[in-house]
Amino acid sequence: MGAAPIDVCNRLIALVRQVIGPAGVFPDPFPVATQLSDLGISSLKMVNLMLAVELEFDIAIPQSDITPENFQSLSSIQALVDKMLSMRQSSVSPREA
Repeated sequence: MGAAPIDVCNRLIALVRQVIGPAGVFPDPFPVATQLSDLGISSLKMVNLMLAVELEFDIAIPQSDITPENFQSLSSIQALVDKMLSMRQSSVSPREA
């Protein structure tokens, strides 16, 4: 069964905090619709975040989905992760006995 949306969101928030580092200051609740560049994510940190997302969720993001639109905010990354996880779930079919 796929990860719950709240779980995905919380895991993504933890990854963003990890990539930005201890110097980052974030509002509470975390601004999921705010552009990540406004939170201090540089282009290099964005690449690190993308790699961390792939590792955290055990997914491989296709080159065609590595776009600024898919990585502009936490909510856009969550939509991408949800899509990738649902594609993975639909490609796994139970074996017939």
